[in-house]
Amino acid sequence: MSSVVTPVPLASNFLVPNGTFIAELIAFAIIVWILAKYVIPPINKAMTARQAAIRQQFTELDEAKAKANDAEAEFRSQIADARHEAARIREEAREQGAQIIAEMRTQAQAEAQRIVEHALSQVEADRQQAYNSLRSEVGTLATELASRIVGESLEDTARQNRVVERFLDDLDAHSGSPAGAH
Repeated sequence: MSSVVTPVPLASNFLVPNGTFIAELIAFAIIVWILAKYVIPPINKAMTARQAAIRQQFTELDEAKAKANDAEAEFRSQIADARHEAARIREEAREQGAQIIAEMRTQAQAEAQRIVEHALSQVEADRQQAYNSLRSEVGTLATELASRIVGESLEDTARQNRVVERFLDDLDAHSGSPAGAH
């Protein structure tokens, strides 16, 4: 058995850098430099602008939320004020209504009193007129009746009036009529 050892070429050792590796390393460095110089700054700029826009949107959202909360609080305050105002107006209307009702009652009572007084005075006037009318009719009838009973004529007006007055006074005295007070 013969053993022949063949020497391992140095080029196949991967731990030792060769010319291809250095060229690849230089090409990689150039690509990284190109990326860092021309590609990454616009991307960073776009990302920074996007982040700024997002921050701006969040700020605007917070401001809009604060304004909405303020508007809601103001709206609730206005609603509460409107309710208080409506309650006050209702209370004023109720008070005015009660006052108007009281005034109308007073006016109605005064008008009713006036109507009653007018009616009483009208009744009194009518009663007095009826009393006077009845008095003259009763006087005429009494004179006629007395003429028939006595058999003599009572044509004398003065005598006739005296007889009628006496007769009516006797009637008033017997009946207790308030006409005697007139």
